[in-house]
Amino acid sequence: MADPVIAQKAPYPVEVEEGKTYFWCACGKSSKQPFCDGSHKDTGFAPVKYTADTSKRVFFCGCKHSGKAPLCDGTHSKL
Repeated sequence: MADPVIAQKAPYPVEVEEGKTYFWCACGKSSKQPFCDGSHKDTGFAPVKYTADTSKRVFFCGCKHSGKAPLCDGTHSKL
């Protein structure tokens, strides 16, 4: 499998709602970053499901290389 496209070298801050499910783009090709728009078709990547446990701001990974996907772990600072 090829490496994902780096959408941006910074996280995406998003206000999530408790109980709502989000699908994070893992391939980096979505035009609706940081969320999936189906662009991963035939890439070998699949979106990552994230369900918010509380309403709060979270930081979704933008570089697509986080070890804690779908959330940012700072890996973008080493790319």
